Amino acid sequence: MESSLTSVDSDDSNNALEDLEIDNLNDIPEDVIFGHQESILWSDENDENSDSRPRSATEVRDPRVSLRRRRRTCSLSATISTEREPIIRTNRRTIYTQGRPPWYNSQGQLKEPFVIGICGGSASGKTTVASKIIKELGVPWVTLLSLDSFYKVLNEEQHNLACNNEYNFDHPDAFDFELLSKTLKRLKEGKKVEVPIYNFVTHRRETKTTSMYGANVLIFEGILAFHRKDILNFLDMKIFVDADPDIRLCRRLKRDIQQRGREMKSVLEQYDRYVKPAFEYYIAPTMAHADIIVPRGGENKVAIDLIVRHVQTQLDARGFKLRPKLVINAIESQPPDTLQLLPPTPQIRGLHTYIRNRNTPRDEFIFYSKRLIRLVIEYALSLLPYLPVTVDTPQGVPYEGKLCSVKKVCGVSILRAGETMEASLTEVCKDIRVGKILIQTSHETGEPELYYLRLPKDIKDFQIILMDATVATGAAAMMAIRVLLDHDVPEGNISLVSLLMAVSGVHTIAYAFPEVKIVTTAVDKEINEKFHVVPGIGNFGDRYFGTEPMICSFQTKKWKH
Repeated sequence: MESSLTSVDSDDSNNALEDLEIDNLNDIPEDVIFGHQESILWSDENDENSDSRPRSATEVRDPRVSLRRRRRTCSLSATISTEREPIIRTNRRTIYTQGRPPWYNSQGQLKEPFVIGICGGSASGKTTVASKIIKELGVPWVTLLSLDSFYKVLNEEQHNLACNNEYNFDHPDAFDFELLSKTLKRLKEGKKVEVPIYNFVTHRRETKTTSMYGANVLIFEGILAFHRKDILNFLDMKIFVDADPDIRLCRRLKRDIQQRGREMKSVLEQYDRYVKPAFEYYIAPTMAHADIIVPRGGENKVAIDLIVRHVQTQLDARGFKLRPKLVINAIESQPPDTLQLLPPTPQIRGLHTYIRNRNTPRDEFIFYSKRLIRLVIEYALSLLPYLPVTVDTPQGVPYEGKLCSVKKVCGVSILRAGETMEASLTEVCKDIRVGKILIQTSHETGEPELYYLRLPKDIKDFQIILMDATVATGAAAMMAIRVLLDHDVPEGNISLVSLLMAVSGVHTIAYAFPEVKIVTTAVDKEINEKFHVVPGIGNFGDRYFGTEPMICSFQTKKWKH
């Protein structure tokens, strides 16, 4: 957006509404109670960016909300869903039941996230504003990145100063802006990043990192969020949170005395020595870069509502439906060069006869499906590069053979139907690593949504066998390929392997990713209005796992599949 400085206060709400083309003040919702997301469980009293800090406990000023107190001892950055999403937490993983919709267009090209920068003094309410924007936006995926995660690692001398409250954590030199710039650039590109976790007790980075992924909206907040020009260039919207200096000081006094056991004298000395000068010299001047100024932080409901409406307008301009465009964009012409079709021998057609027959019993359907899967997996592996090699036979006669030159092969299944192909792959590839990507179709939008992924950390070094039982429009396969590309896997290292594809899916994948090899046993010409392959094999996952819906016949009074 254009750099136009706007200060929004509740007293000037009519002018602010007029400037942003909102003409009904009654449309502004009541204040939103937040605190359901553990990853954003902070209030503006916890917006800390200086000195020796065991992080503060959570405090919410609304008397209707009561939250357990939690020490904020580490930097917090997270990818979250904006609704009160049900999630499954284990000791090692978090699985969201709110899927991530497509973050790319029908040509497979990335759709950049809308990036919001939030700047302001320490304890001004930046995290409260960020939390309430996230809560009211209503978009499925938001990435919240904190400048706190990018404090530099201290040497021994600096560490001793920090332990004695004599190190200036509010100075620009305290932050690793080079790493921050690289991280923002990759997030803007939709790439996966590893964000440091900074421990404010030990003043060191933890050995573990936080894995973050691109999102619909990226919010970056910190006291020096507007300090560097290269960082400003990443921001689509710049917000400065302003608060009275006395209020900010009172918040710091209350926090440090009650929660850290510090003396009032030391808190005031630190504030006068580092915090106040840093605000005057480095933070306050960056207010000139702001598109909008929010007085009183999270209390300013009018300003937050205006920001949310503007962001929603920008997101609507970038949004689209993916599946219908994939069907429309599929140009029926000659098969693409990247399509590798298993030769249609009588044996292959015989296996298809069994699995396409609606009356085939489930045990036979599984048996013949496994046979066909084994054949297509072997065929896909035969397309990998091989080098000539000479070996000696037991008779002492040399044999001119071939040896696969690829040392690292990884299978990735698109759950759930793609998981049926894993067994055949592991049977023919010894000790192969297998990753998983869970993609499901939304019942509301009909679009594919990413729910879960588990991939090797060094997956960019592997040749990938991407497996899905059927490909209709190619929407799920396109999302899976986009995930792999976002993990820096070269496009030419990916082979999409499937039992059955539709013409539209083949052309969609080939057009969007011209270097991806497409391997299948058959290609059907049509898909129906529900985006199922015709004539097809039905819902492969339901038939394989026995989860077909039961239908009652009113004539026979019997239930049948």
